[in-house]
Amino acid sequence: MQVHGLHHVTAVTADAPANLDFYTRVLGLRLVKKTVNQDDVSAYHLFYADKLGSPGTDMTFFDWPLIGGQEHGTDSIAETLFRVNGRAALDYWAERFTAHGVTHSGVETATGITLLRFADPEGQRLALVDDEGAPFEGEVWDGVDVPADMAIRGFWGVTLSVPDLPRYEPIFSLLMGWEKVAESAGEGGIRAEALYAMDGGGPGKFVRVLDEGRATRARLGAGGVHHVAFRVRDEAAQREWMARLDSLGVPHSGEVNRFYFRSLYFRISNGILFELATDGPGFTADEPLAALGERLSLPPFLEPRRAAIEAGLKPL
Repeated sequence: MQVHGLHHVTAVTADAPANLDFYTRVLGLRLVKKTVNQDDVSAYHLFYADKLGSPGTDMTFFDWPLIGGQEHGTDSIAETLFRVNGRAALDYWAERFTAHGVTHSGVETATGITLLRFADPEGQRLALVDDEGAPFEGEVWDGVDVPADMAIRGFWGVTLSVPDLPRYEPIFSLLMGWEKVAESAGEGGIRAEALYAMDGGGPGKFVRVLDEGRATRARLGAGGVHHVAFRVRDEAAQREWMARLDSLGVPHSGEVNRFYFRSLYFRISNGILFELATDGPGFTADEPLAALGERLSLPPFLEPRRAAIEAGLKPL
């Protein structure tokens, strides 16, 4: 039983208008859904993805204006890695970031991959990775000034920081069924590093894990990641995962209907929340493809409250 790669990464912003500007105008992603946090309807939930809103391309944000900034550290989802096609694309993005005043590392090589690390205006830790022309099942967004052959092509993976990698190893290998494909001794504050692959590996199917036992614990805030979601094909597969979690005594949320997909949540630690999300029905469930993200979308159970919800949101 396998998860089939990353589905989405959900992070936190305290400034939705600036967040919208950065992820659409600078990164060239498409706003495919403007909705609300279903558990806190006073907050926007914004979804940025490829042209189609494909699973595995979605960076999403809860807008919590009163939250403090992220305190980076261990026991956290520490970095989100997107993919682009080729070294030339990384060089393009380094120049684009410089032109837009975006903090970045320059192109570098680490653990066998060529990447460009950068941060959004709130310090969200991000990177672009050369996917070496691997197949991409989505479709890049052509509604911005980024050339199609340079555009972001969904996720490459995520980086987790844990305080004791050997203690977490059974979670990754036995519970999640991931394959450890690389490991190395760490440097500086990193004691060790491992790379895990889902469903055969490849772009969108990697989780990098750092052992940062000497670091302080992270504290979630603007510029941090709330949870990472992994792909399951359908509701039947999700029920199989629910039974697996039950058999191993892992507490979980049970099935949660998010309308655009169905979700199953569980924690592997205090700071790391996993979600298993179905591929469908997708973002065209309530909007045509051509008009994704143009209006406030609400799932059917919230539609009767539209007037009150809209009154409580600041226009973007």
